[in-house]
Amino acid sequence: MAERVYLDYNATAPLRPEARLAMLQAMDIVGNPASVHKEGRAAKRIVENARRQVAEMVGCQPDEIIFTSGATEAASILAELAKTRAIVVQDTAHDALWVHNSHQSDAAQDSDGDLVFAMGLANSETGIITPPPDPEGGRWPLGVGRYADWLLLDVTQAVGRIPFSFAWSGAQMAILSAHKLGGPKGVGALVVRRGTDISPVLKGGGQEMGRRSGTENIVGISGFGAAAAASSRDLADGVWENVAEIRKILESALADGSKDTIFVGYSSNRLPNTSCFALPGWKGETQVMQMDLAGYAVSAGSACSSGKVKSSRVLAAMGYGPDVAGAAIRVSLGPGSQREDVLRFAEVWRQKAARYRARAA
Repeated sequence: MAERVYLDYNATAPLRPEARLAMLQAMDIVGNPASVHKEGRAAKRIVENARRQVAEMVGCQPDEIIFTSGATEAASILAELAKTRAIVVQDTAHDALWVHNSHQSDAAQDSDGDLVFAMGLANSETGIITPPPDPEGGRWPLGVGRYADWLLLDVTQAVGRIPFSFAWSGAQMAILSAHKLGGPKGVGALVVRRGTDISPVLKGGGQEMGRRSGTENIVGISGFGAAAAASSRDLADGVWENVAEIRKILESALADGSKDTIFVGYSSNRLPNTSCFALPGWKGETQVMQMDLAGYAVSAGSACSSGKVKSSRVLAAMGYGPDVAGAAIRVSLGPGSQREDVLRFAEVWRQKAARYRARAA
């Protein structure tokens, strides 16, 4: 049986060896980071070292990093902000942001200011990079006569793959997750600019500088920090430029003999690893299952929604009809992806696409 090929890095990246080693070492640390004795101080050093590593990757100050259980928890800060502000969410944003959208409410429609705009820097399904709007007078333009005071960026798919600096982004907040970088699942971060007043994400003992209570997950955090440092090195070393070349090979091979295939965002500025494409009418979940049986792991939509049998909300927001939005699949590559892997995938996919066309004719 042929070896399986993993082509779903946007869902989760394989655990990096650097992260695995850091986590194994952290498991031997007994202390609670909140304790003042020697063992507690040792645990605290692990947390603060990881905080520095993540801050260096994101381009912010270490004290602007708040560790959470993941990007979804970090995004829940919008629920707190919604108590006093209207939330406007980008149409193509991830569901973790979209569930907090209140742009249809009277508060969002009638308010001139006092808004929070939440958006993804890079879309998980299409890879399309959308730079935030330029602020006008310290506020973010959202349309005719409408402005947001605060900007929250979802940089989960972007950091470590494309250059980014929170310091120059202008955003008040950002969210990210370790497992997209090759860190462990179940740990992420909320980045909050100095001077930004927010309520705690979780209330309790006052950990994480009073902004997220609960004993820190030092094993997960240590792996997060190690993955962040390794991701920074990869970006500096041009690893993702090589990934972009492999994607180019993939898309060329997919298009060969399949001229009716639609590549979403092909001419847009995209992440170097992401290819979203559709053969109109051929259901995405069917393709995913068939490719899985053939030994290839890919997705239909984001990992948080691909288990639901429905058209992509993101592609529908981009103007695609159900025949395309329900037929799109995503291949997302990583540093471990090889030219031979994508060529074999493309060959198998073309064969199955030809069978679909023959049945549909």
